[in-house]
Amino acid sequence: MKKKVLIVGTGLGGLSTGLRLASRGYDVTFVEKASKPGGRLNQIKKEGFTFDVGPSFFSMPYEFEELMQDCGLSMPFDFVELNPLYTVHFSGSGKKFILYKDLDKLSQQFEFVEPGFRKKIDAYLKKCEQIYNDTVQTAIKQNFDSLPAYLMALTKVNPSHLPVLLRSFWQQTGKYFSSSEAREIISLIAFFLGRTPFDTNGIYTLLSHIEFQHTGYYNVQGGMYTIVEKMIEALKSHKVSFYFNTEIVDFENANNRVKSLIDQSGKRWEADIFVINSDAAYFRGKVLKRKKYSEKRLRKMHWTMGYLTFYVGVNTKLPQVEHHNYFLGSNYQDYSRNVMRNPGVLEKPYYYVNVISKHNVTCAPEECEALFFVCPVPNLLFKTDWSDKHEIVNSILTDFSKRIGEDITNKIVFKQIFTPEDWQNQFNIYKGAGLGLSHHMLQIGALRPKNYDEKFSNLFYVGGSTVPGAGLPMVVISSKLVTERILKFSAKIT
Repeated sequence: MKKKVLIVGTGLGGLSTGLRLASRGYDVTFVEKASKPGGRLNQIKKEGFTFDVGPSFFSMPYEFEELMQDCGLSMPFDFVELNPLYTVHFSGSGKKFILYKDLDKLSQQFEFVEPGFRKKIDAYLKKCEQIYNDTVQTAIKQNFDSLPAYLMALTKVNPSHLPVLLRSFWQQTGKYFSSSEAREIISLIAFFLGRTPFDTNGIYTLLSHIEFQHTGYYNVQGGMYTIVEKMIEALKSHKVSFYFNTEIVDFENANNRVKSLIDQSGKRWEADIFVINSDAAYFRGKVLKRKKYSEKRLRKMHWTMGYLTFYVGVNTKLPQVEHHNYFLGSNYQDYSRNVMRNPGVLEKPYYYVNVISKHNVTCAPEECEALFFVCPVPNLLFKTDWSDKHEIVNSILTDFSKRIGEDITNKIVFKQIFTPEDWQNQFNIYKGAGLGLSHHMLQIGALRPKNYDEKFSNLFYVGGSTVPGAGLPMVVISSKLVTERILKFSAKIT
């Protein structure tokens, strides 16, 4: 008889886990708080415009390929490599850098601010590659059943990397580059982890290897939400059921197992196995009422920053703007050092702009563009009042207009804003921390909330706030790791 699995949440982690299990013959059902699937990997479609809500590109495409192979499927969506990766604009000086994987083309742009850049970037990336090769299989792509097992695995990592563990991302780049421009651009990737170069450990410079050498970045044809749509199609071919507008608020247990999860209307959802694709720490505290994850203790954990995101449709084309763009203020270092705790630094922000319609023409009406802005901001632990959101957004739109040489403020035909408060309320993200728990050294590996429950043997977790961490490829890896645990558990109860 097929084992019944209930998955709470339809983010990428939940969908990937469901697909792995359904392809192995499990009877899978999803419940989702929102009215549509995807979690943060979502979409807005309004007035002829289409926007990616969260992630707008991804790396490590081989994780998606491995997922599909594991499920006996061919790749259901098309992805194309970004070339260039993105552009970086400096305020005041008007300097613009185009980031290429081609290191010769990249170096030509930096030589005037960082003499000997090619030699320096080669040395830096060689170290990044060594860190990646020495850690990804040992510390990222495997389950750990105990803290001692995790620590034992770490002893196998090349000890030459120990000094890097004692530095921040910013300090590590300073070992190779002297100019502020080079260090700021190369350290931008730390923001992808939801923190800044000044509070992200230097070991994560391994991401630079992924960025410039290993795989680069990719877009999905038709927008990132195509990933969700195609995975839903594959899941439905396995007769998987979906129930939306269903929020889990309580549970029943017996004999050290979860018997049922209870939704907001009092309905009981029974299964043999339960998988939580909600924040692993938040769910343990809010639904399971674990003291270790009480509100008091959650507040003391290390969380990622918040994100102010806004989606703008304009009735003009913008040929002077690339697909992916970063605009740095004149106070990059002060902003980065203080953004988590000091809302006052929002006056001169750093922000990202994705022109999704640049290479996906169906995402905007003819002669229009769809723009997606992301600005790192304090989460709700540090800024609770977002009544100034329109003021902040308008200042960014004005700055953007100046820097591209075209005023778009009077050409806006659609605009929607998400503050950390919206991210919290719509997606159950604790305090609007955009990527959940941070990758603080005491919150990675076996020190991160586990992907299996401490008390209930048939309860498991998947997603960015459990192992191995945040980011689309990591979440796909998370689905592989939790599936391994579920298969072992299933073998015991057969």
